[in-house]
Amino acid sequence: MEKFYGEVGYGFREKTTPGVYKTRIETRNYKGDIVQNHRRLNDSGYLNDTIVISNQISIVADAYAYENFMNIQYVEWLGTKWKVIAVDVSRPRLRLTLGEVYNGQEN
Repeated sequence: MEKFYGEVGYGFREKTTPGVYKTRIETRNYKGDIVQNHRRLNDSGYLNDTIVISNQISIVADAYAYENFMNIQYVEWLGTKWKVIAVDVSRPRLRLTLGEVYNGQEN
């Protein structure tokens, strides 16, 4: 099984001015395993297809990860930030399912 060590980004909404919110990203590094390694192309109807990976990364979670798993926005893997589309809580680990390239917008 392939090993993983990388950055996980958590997004927290903060009010900047009345009626305006901005997402603040906090990052933490975790280690774990690549459970599933799968890639596909989505025909988006645009000039270029969208690359989507259906990888699952199982990280060894700490208390912070358990308390904030619903705020996980992305995982940096192989030099690219990938959007986390699902989180499965299986103590002592979190299984993160990845999707498209993360573009900085919240889920």
